[in-house]
Amino acid sequence: MVNAKSRASSIDTAEVERFSKLAATWWDPRGPMAALHKFNPVRLAYIRDQAAARFGRDPRKLDCLKGLRVLDIGCGAGILSEPLARLGATMVGADPAEENIEAARAHAEATGVSVDYRATTAEALAEAGETFDIVLAMEVVEHVVDVPAFVESCASMVKPGGLMFAATLNRTLKSFALALVGAEYVLRWVPRGTHQWDKFVRPEELERAFEDAGLDVIGERGVIYNPLADQWRLSSDMDVNYMLVGARPGEGKKK
Repeated sequence: MVNAKSRASSIDTAEVERFSKLAATWWDPRGPMAALHKFNPVRLAYIRDQAAARFGRDPRKLDCLKGLRVLDIGCGAGILSEPLARLGATMVGADPAEENIEAARAHAEATGVSVDYRATTAEALAEAGETFDIVLAMEVVEHVVDVPAFVESCASMVKPGGLMFAATLNRTLKSFALALVGAEYVLRWVPRGTHQWDKFVRPEELERAFEDAGLDVIGERGVIYNPLADQWRLSSDMDVNYMLVGARPGEGKKK
């Protein structure tokens, strides 16, 4: 077992401890992670469609990610890792919080989904020489202490032709009002203290980190909440939530 805290310069131990305390409630759709459960379908579809386009797959097929090795960094209890595994991906879920990994393993075993969960970090995996067709850093970069270093570690594991995805929050006055004050203190979608506005990442900052790590940014989309439909959807508005995808130059794996 890798000692995550001793090997990861980008890890914020206070953030790890905060999310560790929520381990038992990750899979409760009405619990503290309710907002993440509602957000999951739109990010899952975005990953599926971008990967299908990159690797020549049919996104309508239930096993459209078969044969692709995918890393989910900061996987929590596996809310995103499990559905990706169901689409055929060979999944590795990594999180520095032992409690989250224990919850993830228990849920995967109960539901019969195969995911290789590890209590470790991006840095440790990169040092071990791990490589993947797709690396995911979803709702993670706003919780690390060094975004460029974290992105570099993640990007170093992307195979030639592979992809890296990130989803995060923009650092704007709008995000302060909606994602921090609104979501945490007014609507109480997420526990208070989940986010720190000064750690939100502007798209241009994340793009620069991707490019410095050798990735070409090939797509970015905003994600907004539709209160009438009670669901999230893709948008050109990147003022609050957004997703970004970068590609490692080279020939990607084709089916």
